[in-house]
Parts: sequence; C-alpha cells; structure tokens
Amino acid sequence: QVQLVESGGGSVQAGGSLRLSCVATGVTHTTPCLGWFRQAPGKAREPVAGLYTPAGTIHYDDSVKGRFTISQDNAKNTVYLQMNSLKPEDTAIYYCVAAATLTYWEHYDPELRNNYWGQGTQVTVSE
Repeated sequence: QVQLVESGGGSVQAGGSLRLSCVATGVTHTTPCLGWFRQAPGKAREPVAGLYTPAGTIHYDDSVKGRFTISQDNAKNTVYLQMNSLKPEDTAIYYCVAAATLTYWEHYDPELRNNYWGQGTQVTVSE
C-alpha cells in the first residue's frame, strides 16, 4: 500500500524559503512519478511539480518555475520540494502525490485514478 508522509511546512515571510519532504513507501512501478500539488483556501487543487523517478524527468507549473526545485533521494525514498522566493500567493496546503505519469501534473484531471495523496502540510507566506 502506498503511503506518503509530508513534513517541512510552516510560516515564513515573503521572500523566504522552506523545504518540504515526502517519504514514500509502497510505491511500485505503476506509480513511478512523485511530486507536489497544492490547494489554497477557496481554490481548486493545482499541480506544482512532478518528477518521473526512474529518469529524473521533471515538470514544473509556470507559477513556480525558477523558484521551486524538486529533487529525490532514492536511498531514503524521499522527494523534496525546495521553495525559494516565496510569495503570499504560495500559501496553501501542499500535498505529496504519487501517480502513473507526469501527465497528471501537465494536464491535471481530478477524475484520473491510480494516484495517491498524502495528508498535506500547511505553508503560510506572509507579507
């Protein structure tokens, strides 16, 4: 069974940095992509960054390109999201997600199956 446990959220001022971690267990060849989504208050969930772990292929949403970096540590079964130059509009609950392909991040469809979500970690960015 796939389990995703996030950590590293918190509160920072605009311009600050945070690093999120996601320990993934039970991930199989059917869900080789790991990454992050977020959901701000009153808004729909949106993709942030995804990584195809076998090849290291990465997709970033345009809103975070140049500011966020996704990476993996295979020995620790962990995916990270380094967030720099944070803005108030980055405030959201951040979810670690395992899915079959990067298409899940490129063209998010909430109706797609074979994906798994962690419980989320809160990120709050103040002015």
